[in-house]
Amino acid sequence: MKSLPDFSLELESGFNTVAGVDEAGRGPLCGPVVAAAVIFVSPASCRLSPPIADSKKLSSKARAAAHDWIMNNCIVGVGECSPEEIDELNILHASMLAMKRAIANLSARPDFCLVDGNRLPTDVKGRAVVGGDAKSISVAAASIVAKEVRDKIMRGLAEEFPEYGWERNAGYPTASHLQAIKKYGINKHYRKTFSPVAKIIKNVEGSFS
Repeated sequence: MKSLPDFSLELESGFNTVAGVDEAGRGPLCGPVVAAAVIFVSPASCRLSPPIADSKKLSSKARAAAHDWIMNNCIVGVGECSPEEIDELNILHASMLAMKRAIANLSARPDFCLVDGNRLPTDVKGRAVVGGDAKSISVAAASIVAKEVRDKIMRGLAEEFPEYGWERNAGYPTASHLQAIKKYGINKHYRKTFSPVAKIIKNVEGSFS
């Protein structure tokens, strides 16, 4: 693994209480988009933490270990937007709203936010950082929490709808997932405005909501 993200951007901000913010689940065909906001209470405590990096760069075992440490040692807020909200707002605006909800759910108010991506949610004081989860440890921590929370949600939904394989594909448009949708139709957890789903709704009779 390349060098891990650090506190450089947090210190560069000039603020004492800085939250890293990231989301998971913009690309899947179903389930919520989930965002997390993370504040490190003591930067020095990271010397005792497991590796904290972009969630996509960690193994599932390493990501789970990092998630548990973050939940026990940091201030964490989580927010989400439902498939219905995604269809109403579009995925970009739903992601921004999920981030705002995550920040609002922090038990401490941040002075400044580092947000992964190229734009800030409205009325959020901070900085958008492209590739922030590879640069800022707070953003990396948020990416880990968001992914772990969302994956857990999808595993839970898979118990109710086992035919779609959500515990394996997390709702992403894999070939087997698309085949399952064609065979079984869609349900209330699907994002009906997403192109593959919209096409299947149009072409498959007997879809259920």
